Amino acid sequence: MFLLDVLDHTVKKLKAQTANVLTLANLSLGGFAIIVGINGNLNLSLLLIFVAALADRFDGMVARKFNIESELGKQLDSMSDIISFGVAPALLLYQGILYEFGAPGSFFTVFYIGCGAFRLARFNITESNGYFTGLPITAAGCLATLSFLAIPNLPPQTFLFIIIILSLLMVSPFKLRKV
Repeated sequence: MFLLDVLDHTVKKLKAQTANVLTLANLSLGGFAIIVGINGNLNLSLLLIFVAALADRFDGMVARKFNIESELGKQLDSMSDIISFGVAPALLLYQGILYEFGAPGSFFTVFYIGCGAFRLARFNITESNGYFTGLPITAAGCLATLSFLAIPNLPPQTFLFIIIILSLLMVSPFKLRKV
């Protein structure tokens, strides 16, 4: 009987950490995306950001399914999201094209990251009411990452415009229904 109780307790503890493990996978993938991007492997960076988006999608689903949502999980998710969908996509675009603009390219790369951090902080202190305020950073990061694929086909100035628009959309007051 004791062994079954210990096993049951262990399974419950593991289940309780499943969402956090997925969140840390998101963070790790974003971290690796940054490292490989800095080292010039931009295509692998792009792939890692999209795999991080999958981990991000599943961590919330798992937390709700197992009823293990927590304040710690919410904060950890935001910290992971700033890495995977703030810093990683910004550096991907910077390495891919924005560096060509010198100081303005650097400024708007950091501006995007700052707007993403603001967006996440605002989300964490706001009651969930079925709506997002502003564009979620995951969506902005995926759009920024997708835009990287168009670098050979669009004028370079387009990417300054994209990063500025995504930045402003993240901090804007518009409401977007959660799906």
